[in-house]
Amino acid sequence: MSHYVVHFMKDVLGENGRQSEICQCTLEVEAETEGQAAEIAKTRFCEQQALHDWSLHADRIQVKAADFPS
Repeated sequence: MSHYVVHFMKDVLGENGRQSEICQCTLEVEAETEGQAAEIAKTRFCEQQALHDWSLHADRIQVKAADFPS
């Protein structure tokens, strides 16, 4: 299994009217593939936030492999 870091990102408007991107949550996941890591992270995020759909609190996710070469 590989190790992945999944970020849940949200676009928000600041007081000055400028859009910025914030990270709502970061999860570390063990999975076979990047797609599987995304699905596992979505499920965990929903459980943590008591949501039925992760997209209620985030606009997109970013999945990055976190394995280090040996």
